Amino acid sequence: MQKYAEYIDEIEIDSLWAGKKHIKWKLDRQVNILSGVNGVGKSTILNKVTKVLSQGGEFPSHLIKGVRINAIPEDAKWIRYDIIRSFDRPLMNVESINRADLNLTTELDWQLFQLQRKYLDYQVNIGNRIIEVLQSGAPDAAEKAQAFSAPKKLFQDMIDNLFQETSKKIVRTENEIRFAQIGETLHPYQLSSGEKQILAILLTVLVQDRQPYVLFMDEPEVSLHVEWQKQLIDLIIKLNPQVQIILTTHSPAVIMDGWVDHVTEVNEITEEED
Repeated sequence: MQKYAEYIDEIEIDSLWAGKKHIKWKLDRQVNILSGVNGVGKSTILNKVTKVLSQGGEFPSHLIKGVRINAIPEDAKWIRYDIIRSFDRPLMNVESINRADLNLTTELDWQLFQLQRKYLDYQVNIGNRIIEVLQSGAPDAAEKAQAFSAPKKLFQDMIDNLFQETSKKIVRTENEIRFAQIGETLHPYQLSSGEKQILAILLTVLVQDRQPYVLFMDEPEVSLHVEWQKQLIDLIIKLNPQVQIILTTHSPAVIMDGWVDHVTEVNEITEEED
């Protein structure tokens, strides 16, 4: 049986750049915010860690490519994780992946398209659990069924609340995510960059189905309204209380609502190498 980590306890990097700078970062169970001036290595740290995790196979219990990741529990073999980046760059090879009924032009569009598939799978899994518990005849079957569907409703309520100023609402009768706005139906790819960004973040969190996992975010606030930046961490944790957040940021707004004590400067976890 695969044993998944609950969270990452410590990250150690032998050489951040070409044999210089040793990184040792003890992490909080839930929220970790990496700060520092441009070029100090925030994104490089995230990139090195996620590159190791992307290799696949069993979780590395020893040093691989200069990166050591200690997880809790110590005998965990796998880590569930996702990475969110901020830049809505033009999509390469757009002709080969586009569909006639959609207009996927940026990396965020492609990310949302892939998330739609995961969202459908998530709903099937939830539906199967609901059917199973209702067929069990247990006295609390109805309450359990309602609990299974609660995160999806919470996600929909969150998005509706965030988008209320532009009168956009999720169409709750559709299996894929669509929005109603003043009599029109919109695909997610028709949203603004900021709307796409917050939707991608929260949808990424939702489809993990409240399992323990690590969410890496590299300057996720770039496209977001300042009020959304303030809410970002709280929204993620509310949607999945078992998430561990590891993010880089330049924005004071992201840490404004009680997260100042969770900020780590890169120079605080850096040791110069001889």
